[in-house]
Amino acid sequence: MRICIIGDELVAGTGDPRGLGWVGRVSAHSEFATPPTILTLAMPGETTREMASRWQHEVSPRLPADEPRGLVIAVGPADVTGGVSSSRSRLNIANITDQASNLGIPCFVVGPPPIAGVDQQSLKTLSQSCAQVCERRSIPFVDTYAPLISHDQWFEDMAASRARSGDGYTLPGQSGYALLAWLVLHQGWYEWTGSQPST
Repeated sequence: MRICIIGDELVAGTGDPRGLGWVGRVSAHSEFATPPTILTLAMPGETTREMASRWQHEVSPRLPADEPRGLVIAVGPADVTGGVSSSRSRLNIANITDQASNLGIPCFVVGPPPIAGVDQQSLKTLSQSCAQVCERRSIPFVDTYAPLISHDQWFEDMAASRARSGDGYTLPGQSGYALLAWLVLHQGWYEWTGSQPST
């Protein structure tokens, strides 16, 4: 199986001293019948508008139609900091998932987590927009906002982190990325990929 993961610096694991991010941890805790190829196509500070304009050009050559494949869409906080409206975010995500569906590429969406230094109500609205798109299309959606908004360790990890995005908000560290990975693994990842928890 080949899986492409598009998103911002959270997909790249920026700020994780172990260099794994949530993607590396999810991969390490997944056992496949045949080892997959997981490709991260991160663009720091990327909005859903920018993601919608680049994804097909970058993903299509990496996901041949003659083998199992999938697209993970990891939405970060850039729509909020970049002034993208929630309705436009919803449309951008819908366009990506619809285009992918037309190409026969299954999608899996990871919503934005609560990030220190970014308006929390706007992030909540963005997460809800992602959820609405996925619900209407029966696409697996990972809600990272609701479980982490009141999670002390999440915010303590960001407070201790020295990593900053280009927009000035604080990124998680090792513990934060482990929490993100746990949420992805336990909100449909195994079912979507056909993998099992690694022993």
